[in-house]
Amino acid sequence: MPKEERSSIASFHVITGGPGSGKTTLIDALAEAGFARTIEAGRAIIQDQTAIDGPALPTRDPVLFAELMLSWELQSYRSAQAQDGPVFFDRGVPDIAGYYRLIGKVVPPHVTAATERFRYNRRVFAAPPWPEIFGQDVERKQTYEEAVCTFEAVTGAYRDFGYELVLLPLVPVPQRVEFILDVIGQ
Repeated sequence: MPKEERSSIASFHVITGGPGSGKTTLIDALAEAGFARTIEAGRAIIQDQTAIDGPALPTRDPVLFAELMLSWELQSYRSAQAQDGPVFFDRGVPDIAGYYRLIGKVVPPHVTAATERFRYNRRVFAAPPWPEIFGQDVERKQTYEEAVCTFEAVTGAYRDFGYELVLLPLVPVPQRVEFILDVIGQ
């Protein structure tokens, strides 16, 4: 692996977890502090597919939805390579493997290959289920119990692909930001 690719991997920080655990709010706060970030694939795809009455919705065709998320995550990764300094990812490629597991499907070989090829910092931040902040909305229709299952599926995928999980504390956003910056040495 070329040196520049190794260095970018070290600065690629994933925040994963179940829906409604504060990931995007945290990443928004990190962006407000001047850090580069990515946009969550799932929510954006649901918004776009709903707007066009498309088939790639988790309720219509979960495998097609997963493939669009994979494509989105690969593009986010490539875009992040042009950024200087830390980049915070609102989920990453291994989340797609976790999603396949969540829907009861075998992880396809190309998803495994993408997960092995597109690597992030070995430490991945995991936002645990947090009932006090969990809420549903137009795109997030999962129940709290489904959010817990999602958390277990995606964190299991990251572990299986060799990542070390760092659980985020259940504290207000400014303290979560401070925690992350402390862990990454910023």
